[in-house]
Amino acid sequence: MEEKFLKEEIIRLGKKLYDLRLAVARGGNLSSRLAQDTILITATSVSLGELREEDIITVDLTNSADCTNKSLSTEFPLHSLIYKNFSKINRVIHCHPPLTNAYFSVYDDLEILTFETKLFLGQIPAVKQFTPSVTNPKEVIDALKMNNLVAMKNHGVVSMGENFTEAFYLIESLEEAVRMAGVARLFKKETLNPFEEELKKDLSPSSAVFYEMFSLPHMEAIVDLVNNDESFRKLGAEFDLSVDLAIMLASEAGKAYTFHFVKGKIDGLDEAGEAPFVISASREIWQQIFFGKLDPFVATTQKKMELKGELTKLTRWYLPFTRLFALFKEVKIQ
Repeated sequence: MEEKFLKEEIIRLGKKLYDLRLAVARGGNLSSRLAQDTILITATSVSLGELREEDIITVDLTNSADCTNKSLSTEFPLHSLIYKNFSKINRVIHCHPPLTNAYFSVYDDLEILTFETKLFLGQIPAVKQFTPSVTNPKEVIDALKMNNLVAMKNHGVVSMGENFTEAFYLIESLEEAVRMAGVARLFKKETLNPFEEELKKDLSPSSAVFYEMFSLPHMEAIVDLVNNDESFRKLGAEFDLSVDLAIMLASEAGKAYTFHFVKGKIDGLDEAGEAPFVISASREIWQQIFFGKLDPFVATTQKKMELKGELTKLTRWYLPFTRLFALFKEVKIQ
């Protein structure tokens, strides 16, 4: 019963992608986790707009005969690696959105023009492709660790989520963001300044010292830098940033700190994880945050980080926290 339901879901999504021109002809493929090591995936050379149940193959990822089925899409290795690397992911979409493909064929980075794009998409990783199918899926897997949506240059996109709705909304949002970037350039042909230019100014290096990540000296260096940053002080005062925020290293006891913000200044730092808002993540994710490669707001909406507390309440201080996270990467970690 579940297998039939999932096949029907794949068929509906395939038609939706086709009708929206996010997939054309025989391009793209869809997959769904049926069990821990079993997936459903669309066969090779089928149109997503005209799928039938027999076009969807059941694959046991532990069965070599299943994994070498000649009817499998050339993108099967990518789909299978995604399910093996991301245990909470249940759906994968690969398609070829025309505006997104055109944009990333000439640009490497998405021009972020709206708060919604920055909050829900962030910086979209763009992976270079040199063949019609993905021959080096590991590069895509590494990119997916940073964002649930990845652009493959001159090819298409791959999106993953706990359900098809999550994965589809990312693709739809990216296509719209690219459309806005293109239209904006018609209004102003010279290079656009990001809407948060002030937040993206080059920062003077705070120190040549490298800290052990999540050590007390690391946190104290962040506090010193933040409290001496004029932009943060102005934003914190303007938005009355007065709240306790804790950050936590998941699965490592004792690795938690609480920042006490009072009117745009960090008034205190505790080695504890008790606060109205607590952000926790694995060591790997925090490393990417402190390296400046991953936006904490995007990581939270995509569930790469866990948030205790309501995100909607936290976003009232979106601008000062965006500045805070920009400052994180200026304190170098080992």
